[in-house]
Amino acid sequence: MTFSGEFLAFTVLALIMIIGGVLLLNLTKAVHIIVALSFTFLSIAGIYIVLSAEFVAGVQIMVYSGAITIMMLFGIMLTKHDAESEESGTKLRKILVLLGVIGFASAVYIGIYNFDVPRVATSLHVNNTLKIGKALYTVYTIPFELASVLLLVGLVGAIVLAKPDDEKEDEK
Repeated sequence: MTFSGEFLAFTVLALIMIIGGVLLLNLTKAVHIIVALSFTFLSIAGIYIVLSAEFVAGVQIMVYSGAITIMMLFGIMLTKHDAESEESGTKLRKILVLLGVIGFASAVYIGIYNFDVPRVATSLHVNNTLKIGKALYTVYTIPFELASVLLLVGLVGAIVLAKPDDEKEDEK
């Protein structure tokens, strides 16, 4: 079996992504968790590049690695949080979590092992950004607009929730 550069790049990026995910679950300081999350996001962008989806990789870097990570950092810095860590769970809980992880991993492995991808895309590497744009604004126009309306509703809801109540201010 020969190892190509793509296989090596995928393996290294997948390991970085897995290590970042494990660190996300095991670290206790919020800033360290965000750094692990950004490593995971960047490795996902690298996998997109290996798959010749440069546009999606750029969006991944800009939106997730940039905007979402910075927004989470500001959220952590602007809110009060206790530095105390939670007590670790009981042995039974740890065993159940381990069994759940093993079950999930085996289900994913079986699903991927039996997955058959038909060879439909013949020119994957040519003008993929143009193809994404055409598909987004012709075939998927309605879902694209519904997603933008949903994001706008979420933004308005966040503003309404963050607005201080006038009744509470009058009582003080």
